[in-house]
Amino acid sequence: MPSAELIQYAGAALFALAVLHTFSTKFFDHLSHAHPRHAGLFHLLGEVEAVFGFWAMVLILFMAATADLNTAIGYLERQNLTEPLFVFVILVMAGTRPILHLARRLVDWIAAALPLAPSLAYYVTCLTLVPLLGSIITEPAAMTLAALLLRDRYYSQPISPRLKYATLAVLLVNVSIGGVLTPYAAPPVLMVAAKWGWDFSFMLAMFGWKAVLAVVINAAGAAWLFRRELAGLAVPSTNADQQSMPALVITIHLLFLAGVVFFNHHPVVFFGLFLFFLGFTEAYKKYQDTLMLREGLMVAFFLAGLVILGSQQQWWLQPLLAGMDATVLFFGATALTAITDNAALTYLGSLVEGLSDTAKYALVAGAVAGGGLTVIANAPNPAGFAILKGSFDEESISPLGLFACALPPTIVAMLCFLLL
Repeated sequence: MPSAELIQYAGAALFALAVLHTFSTKFFDHLSHAHPRHAGLFHLLGEVEAVFGFWAMVLILFMAATADLNTAIGYLERQNLTEPLFVFVILVMAGTRPILHLARRLVDWIAAALPLAPSLAYYVTCLTLVPLLGSIITEPAAMTLAALLLRDRYYSQPISPRLKYATLAVLLVNVSIGGVLTPYAAPPVLMVAAKWGWDFSFMLAMFGWKAVLAVVINAAGAAWLFRRELAGLAVPSTNADQQSMPALVITIHLLFLAGVVFFNHHPVVFFGLFLFFLGFTEAYKKYQDTLMLREGLMVAFFLAGLVILGSQQQWWLQPLLAGMDATVLFFGATALTAITDNAALTYLGSLVEGLSDTAKYALVAGAVAGGGLTVIANAPNPAGFAILKGSFDEESISPLGLFACALPPTIVAMLCFLLL
């Protein structure tokens, strides 16, 4: 068998193993507690963020062994790792104390206007306003902010596992669909918007209002289902230091954040801005908490592994998409998104010649609707996992548990995109 064909088959097999591995992380975390002697190894294998990076390394070693080292290095150099770098930078910047301070003030202000109990109002606002802000500040930033706000307000309290999983599921789904009001914020939309001529007015008319409706229904449904537990939670006291934040510091952080979002296609620019940002945070340490560098690097490692492995799936995935009509494509895209990154899915779909406008809509709508089903379904999802997983038993999130809880909000999103 030619080495190129062998590598394709190996890439597909390793991708399948990586997907199975993501559904087995809780098992490895359990082993780390049951066998302390090898806890380090089992804990590493149980890190969701390490899964795809590990199997991508296996693929590169396989390439080097079956072809040669130059082939493996050349393959790595051809991969576009802009998105993992961008998510790393935006996660660290959006997770700083000044940005969180501003987000809390905004959420508090909106929640106070709702005719609900404080805990219910804050919960609904976090799961509606922040995901929809993802259409402006990008989905990775929205995921980071929402996960941190939910962690500090709810996951830091002794809430039930059902509430933890349901909240995370709604967050992932709502962030995935909440970024489609604009053509640049959601990765699966960004992959096709320029090629297909989808501008702001098109996104609002074809996707935006449907996404808003689905986001509100999902958040309201979760709040109603857990209304008694949420209403009984205490309102955490606010540290005085967290309340005092100079407007100038917040403004400078927002300018850095805006610059990174604006230059999100140019890593040499946004990473340069990030280095200046690190210098600023070091100069004004008293206004900062510990930066989320480890969490950001792990998420970037996950996404980079997904890119490296995902590039080997074009040979079977693209013909599969080309053979579907619009309705089948919608359901197929939703299902395939659960086991492949939705941005990679829409990118491969954009390479299919002769797609009708209906098929294009079906592909993207299905991809964003299914973006909350698994950790690999949408690029910002690993950020939410990294922030919230410490609040779950054994610091591990069950992929099957998440999948089950994500089905209802996913179906709501599907119905809104398919029937309206």
